Amino acid sequence: MPKSKVDLYAAIRRDSRTGLSNRALQRKYGVGFLTVKKALESAWPEPRKKPAPRATRLDPFKSMIDQMLRADLEAPRKQRHTVKRIFDRLVDEHGADEISYQMVRGYVAERRGEIRLQAGRGVVDAFVPQTHKPGAEAEVDFGDVTVRLAGELVTCYLFAFRLSYSGEAVHRIFASAGQEAFFEGHVHALNTLGEVPTGKVRYDNLRAAVARVLGFSRQRIEAERWTAFRSHYGLDALYCQPGIRGAHEKGGVEGQIGWFRRNHLVPVPEVATLAELNAMIDRWDEEDEARRIRSRPRTIGEYFAAEQPLLAPLPDEPFETGRLFTPRVDRYGQIGVRNNRYSVPVRLIGRTVRVMLHASELVVYDGREEVARHERLIAKGSTRLDLDHYLEALVRKPGALPGATALDQARSAGRFTPVHDAWWAAVRKAHGEREGTRALIEVLLLGRHLPHEHLVAGLAAALRSGALTADAVALEARKAAEADTRTPAKPEPPTTNRATVTSLTERRLAQLPPDTRPLPSVAPYDQLLRHRRPDRPTL
Repeated sequence: MPKSKVDLYAAIRRDSRTGLSNRALQRKYGVGFLTVKKALESAWPEPRKKPAPRATRLDPFKSMIDQMLRADLEAPRKQRHTVKRIFDRLVDEHGADEISYQMVRGYVAERRGEIRLQAGRGVVDAFVPQTHKPGAEAEVDFGDVTVRLAGELVTCYLFAFRLSYSGEAVHRIFASAGQEAFFEGHVHALNTLGEVPTGKVRYDNLRAAVARVLGFSRQRIEAERWTAFRSHYGLDALYCQPGIRGAHEKGGVEGQIGWFRRNHLVPVPEVATLAELNAMIDRWDEEDEARRIRSRPRTIGEYFAAEQPLLAPLPDEPFETGRLFTPRVDRYGQIGVRNNRYSVPVRLIGRTVRVMLHASELVVYDGREEVARHERLIAKGSTRLDLDHYLEALVRKPGALPGATALDQARSAGRFTPVHDAWWAAVRKAHGEREGTRALIEVLLLGRHLPHEHLVAGLAAALRSGALTADAVALEARKAAEADTRTPAKPEPPTTNRATVTSLTERRLAQLPPDTRPLPSVAPYDQLLRHRRPDRPTL
């Protein structure tokens, strides 16, 4: 039997052309005379008639609901009827005890839009297609992302700058969405694109740019630093409406962030630093130029190649994106910046320093001299300490080193390795707790002049040979540095497992220039000898 009425009509028409009579067709397919007649008249069945709507218990109250919805058109936005309020009024004022809330909700959902259209108020959620001029328009936004950073799951922020015509987008991940990240994201994006859009750039009402929204208009009181930044780069800002309506006004970058997050950040990336992740993002941005957006005939890169000559040039001078602070160093050798604490050299205790806070790092200056540089902390109330900043104090207080917070953080960061611990244990066993710790501190001070990997190699060599002095470690570290820079002309013969330690005296003598002076002589000293008297003759 045919599966549908269309198949039934097709079968009846086919058999009729072979000569079967109407009665035979009725018997074969089990249908009546009218069905066969309609099938022979048209290959397409008549549409099924929609049954007349059945009467419901809500019918007597529909006109009352419509009246309430029409009154809402002139009522204040926050004082309009909700479905619950309509239902309560029907029950209280009109005795509608037999109707349910679900019946009212379904009718209101259908009628509210119809009444609005009948009143000439237009469609509530209508989207009007836009045509973007090349080189003129762009959109900017932040989106939160989750990253496993150094083994810890943290929330970071994805900055996106997207050209509206070509869809070319530049992304950057920061630890925060503050003004420093907002500025640095712009600088990176504009430097990557090579030019600046000549028209409007659409923004949310984020605090990094907008100090206050003025009523329901598009006028804004901007943050002063943002005004200066815009003026420097020649950006013309257009601020979207607050809330979900504003998100629809820059749907290109909203969708771009979602697409980038789903395609490049799934699964959750695991990196050691944000710099490593941003290097991956730069590579992904280059690869994305080869994709097509929906049904466009050309790729993003091809559209951008046509758009790039129409952009405005970048300014010649850079803009300082960091924020300046002037904290005072406390007695713990720390400064407080944005609810976090960072260490500085203990020699600066009690002094006021200058701090330049960037999106991903913090730089401390004493006058014009840079004295500390830290990766910016993400969580509030955290502390980041550098063991090197406390070495001068630990020389006088070696007993404070084993329990020092800076030592724990150095171990976690991999700066204080198991080789350090092994050499420290050996030197304490040989020279005692106090002197052994001081020897370790002297070794750590060598890190200010020697690369970390060479110092670790020197510690390992000194530990293997049993040389438990800072001078021996310094010598072995310098030998490791020289081995890295020296390129052997031929393969060196295999060495034994036993490490050798060169004497400091021999090394210093080997580096002296050749001595061309004559060998000393003691002959002139013969003049000081007494002349022997001649022997007297004997009688």
